[in-house]
Amino acid sequence: MIIHLKKETTSDQAASLGQKLEAIHFKTGDQDILVTSAKVKELPKEAASYTDEFFPMETDIQLASSTYKDGKRSIQLGKNAIGGDSNNTMLIAGPCSIESWEQITEVAEVLKKNNITTLRAGCFKPRTSPYTFQGLGEEGIKMLVEVRKQYGFNIITEVKDSSHVDLVIENADIVQIGAKAMYDQSILRRCGESRKPILLKRGFGTTLQEFVQAAEFILSGGNENVILCERGIRTFETKTRFTLDLCGVAFLKEYTNLPIVVDPSHAMGYRYGVADLTRASVAMGVEGLLIECHPTPEKAKSDAAQQLNLKEFQEMYDTLQPIAAAIGRKMI
Repeated sequence: MIIHLKKETTSDQAASLGQKLEAIHFKTGDQDILVTSAKVKELPKEAASYTDEFFPMETDIQLASSTYKDGKRSIQLGKNAIGGDSNNTMLIAGPCSIESWEQITEVAEVLKKNNITTLRAGCFKPRTSPYTFQGLGEEGIKMLVEVRKQYGFNIITEVKDSSHVDLVIENADIVQIGAKAMYDQSILRRCGESRKPILLKRGFGTTLQEFVQAAEFILSGGNENVILCERGIRTFETKTRFTLDLCGVAFLKEYTNLPIVVDPSHAMGYRYGVADLTRASVAMGVEGLLIECHPTPEKAKSDAAQQLNLKEFQEMYDTLQPIAAAIGRKMI
């Protein structure tokens, strides 16, 4: 249950009531909010005199639920917004990992030419094998900050673990929580304390319920700026890296109030299928796309097989605007 307290309720009263009800207490603007387990279906009598309105919920998908807030939350990303009434679909592009100044600026030039506003590149890489490239770490962060200064991009990069979460929050415009970190509650709670936009990726073995409940950790910390990212799930199929769950995207569109980004690159795992999956995702009316591209993918230090070269990226990008326009959306 979500409980909105009356404006005259003091912070001390709200905190005390939260303890009595075993509820999470946070503040959005000047509104004190308590959230109990969804098992609570009737307003507790202790809360009655303090309550402005309350929302019984079916499951612990609560703050993210379209039952609680109709439509998509509006999230400001630099000069542009996604969600709300914007009808924008934001293309977020860049290499899997930042590898060198020459590599990242070559990508940046192509993005700038196409008026793309958000660049992604990993600095801390949670690789499956310890013997593979683990990212440039803090040096990569410094390069991304310089790229932002020169080109004016929003920068998104990934948090691998809690040891560098503050560094990423401080320097990135959008913080990515990857599929392997999705269950790390120390990262989720720290991102909840921040007010930076958070892009939360679905774990490859994660149900939709578990995925959105991970988002609830961030939302219940008071950070309303959460974006869900579908990046493929592990199924019985072995011919692709993962299976892009567009059925799951349809569920998230219908039952949550959070903007949705789709990552076809990680789902497919092979560049030949990325463009088609991207076009299908645009046609679904999602709020964003995450596409990996690299000047020389065959030489990439991570995820070489799935990254588009810059010519392939340009050819794909040129096909997206007509699809977006056909369903009343705008690529940004």
